[in-house]
Amino acid sequence: MRITVMTADQQIVTLDVDPHESVENVKALLEVETQVPLQQQQLLYNGREMSNSEKLSALGVKDEDLLMMVSAAPSGAPANDLGFNPDGSAVNPAAFQQHIRQDSNLIGQLFQTDPELAQAILGSDLNRIQEILRMRHQQRAELQRQKEEELALLYADPFDVEAQKKIEAAIRQKGIDENWAAALEHNPEAFARVVMLYVDMEVNGVPLKAFVDSGAQSTIISKSCAERCGLLRLLDQRYKGIAQGVGQSEILGRIHVAPIKIGNIFYPCSFLVLDSPNMEFLFGLDMLRKHQCIIDLKENVLRVGGGEVSVPFLQEKDIPSRFLDEERHAKEASSSGGLATGTTDRSGSTPKGGQSSGGASGSTSQESDFEAKIAKLVELGFGREAVIQALKLFNGNEEQAAGFLFGGF
Repeated sequence: MRITVMTADQQIVTLDVDPHESVENVKALLEVETQVPLQQQQLLYNGREMSNSEKLSALGVKDEDLLMMVSAAPSGAPANDLGFNPDGSAVNPAAFQQHIRQDSNLIGQLFQTDPELAQAILGSDLNRIQEILRMRHQQRAELQRQKEEELALLYADPFDVEAQKKIEAAIRQKGIDENWAAALEHNPEAFARVVMLYVDMEVNGVPLKAFVDSGAQSTIISKSCAERCGLLRLLDQRYKGIAQGVGQSEILGRIHVAPIKIGNIFYPCSFLVLDSPNMEFLFGLDMLRKHQCIIDLKENVLRVGGGEVSVPFLQEKDIPSRFLDEERHAKEASSSGGLATGTTDRSGSTPKGGQSSGGASGSTSQESDFEAKIAKLVELGFGREAVIQALKLFNGNEEQAAGFLFGGF
């Protein structure tokens, strides 16, 4: 293996030695290279003096490790200036920094083997140097402990059940560590944070950053956001219930239709209003289907209306930090798990099933019938909002609503 020795007079010596070489033999090699007598050499590793009779492997010295050599001669640098404390930090961090700074070869080696420490040494923060040295000491100590445990297991009694369990756990952990190292090398993006999909929208003229979630059955707006958008006055409390997803939240009611602006085009949208202070606006599967939306991750855009409008998904820097913390709460608030019992229909009675695939009231077929009635009456020339109000007034009776509209017309 190869070790690097830094002397008190800023000389760097690289030696190829056997892991089981004695410290005394290493000092003999250094005597040839540095002209410092063996008796005057003091070798330090991790702040601890190495005695002549000890072996390098027994001290935990590994390939590419750094040793410090201080001279006992009066003209040499004091040992306490270039030594290390028991916790791995430098006794004199300023002297340690100065020694390494003045040797371009050592700085180059550090940039290859430990760029973080090299950057700290070139900086002016001595506390940072001490922090990194302590961290490296802890890492080496942990690695040494693991090796000692592996060595102990290697010679363990093959008939000892507990020892075999530890060997099995060690083999499993080794496989996990190898898998982690392979992922870190070949698939590093897997460790990056995944930002959820947000787009800019306007709800009733108020700009919002909408969380696009195809895993939520219904489009959701919080009570505070609905109030800010001036929609709370349209809240139909007959659609109360419980939204069940990852967690559960109370449904305060439903806003049947309001304009949302995506790009430069307005679209009708309906919302469930939740008492969820941790979530603002969630664009769910119901509206994604209704407006034929396409989530294009290759181009990183949301296409609406089969492609007539394309809006880019926001980058992380454009998303408020509180939104990033709210993603978990938004998933909990989503009604992807359906509704619990207790939701009421338009007549005020409780549905038999109590469960809603659309996340609102009754069944999807009932909602589709209601939309079909609206479409028929709108074709007769009436405004959509007036049609909805008339149908609600007559509990969905299409003929009575039409008579009322014609009479008012």
